Amino acid sequence: MKALTLKGCGTALLTPFKKDGSVDFECFGATVDRQIAAGIHFLVPLGTTGETPCLSLQERIGILKVAKEHSKGRPVIVGGGTNSLDATIESMKQLEPYGPDAFLIVVPYYNKPTQEGQYRYFKAVAAATEKPIVIYNVPSRTGANMEAATTLRLARDVENIVAVKEASGRYAQISAIIKDAPEGFSVLSGNDDETLSLMATGAKGIVSVASNVAPVEMVQLAEALLADDMPKARALHHRLSPLFKNLFIESNPIPGKAAMARLALMENVLRLPLVPASEKTEEIIRQTLDELKPQTV
Repeated sequence: MKALTLKGCGTALLTPFKKDGSVDFECFGATVDRQIAAGIHFLVPLGTTGETPCLSLQERIGILKVAKEHSKGRPVIVGGGTNSLDATIESMKQLEPYGPDAFLIVVPYYNKPTQEGQYRYFKAVAAATEKPIVIYNVPSRTGANMEAATTLRLARDVENIVAVKEASGRYAQISAIIKDAPEGFSVLSGNDDETLSLMATGAKGIVSVASNVAPVEMVQLAEALLADDMPKARALHHRLSPLFKNLFIESNPIPGKAAMARLALMENVLRLPLVPASEKTEEIIRQTLDELKPQTV
C-alpha cells in the first residue's frame, strides 16, 4: 500500500510578486488561505505555474514555509525536479527540512532521456528521500514523454512513488496507466480540460491551474466526479471550459496572473523571460471572468 493517496483537486499555485519584482509572501499566504476556504484537497507550490525556475533557493524555501503554515493540514506537494539527478537530490535535501508532504518531480527536461533513463532516474530520486514522490509527465515542456509502461513499472517497483501528474494529453496512454495502476497509486490529470474525461474513467484528481482563479468551482467539479455525480460534473465542466482554454492562450502562468490581478488578488507581475499578457489576452480574460463570475470565498 502506498503511503500517501492523493485525490480531488490540488492547486498548482501561482507565486505572487510585488511591483518591485520581489516575492510577495503576505499575498501568497492570503492565496493559500483562499484555497483552504474553498475546500481545496491539496496544495502544489513551486511548479511550472509558480515560475519556480526564476526563484532563488531562499525564495523557494520561503514559499514552502508559508504554504505549510497556512495549509491547515492539507498535503503540500512541492516541486523539486530539475534535469540533473544530483541537482534534484540537492533540491529535495534543501526543501525537506521545511516539511513538504511529497515532492513533485518532473521528467528531466532538455536531456530527452530514454524510457530506461527515466526509470533509473526516478528510482534514484526516490531512493534519496523517504518522502513520497509524484511523477510529473509534461512532454510539451520537457521534450520527453514517459510512456505508460515506464510509469507503471515505477509505480510497482518503487514504494514511495505514489502518483503521476499526467499532462501528456495522450488519453490512451493515461487510460492504460489508470487501468493497470497498483493499489494506492493515484493518476492525476495535469490538464484542467481533461479533468472530466480522466476522472470519469478512474483518475483520482486534478492538479489544476484554473483553481487559482476558481477554486470553489474546481473543488465542486472534482468532488462531483469522485461521487460519480455526472450531471453536476458535466454542467461544471461546460461552465468552466472557457476558463480552461483561455488560461493557456499564452504561456502559463501569464493568463493566470492577468486573471488574478483582475480579481484584485495579486499584482500582474512576472519575472523574465515571462512578461504580462498582451492587451488581446487581457480582454479575453476579462470576458471570461465576466461570464464565469467565480464564487468568492
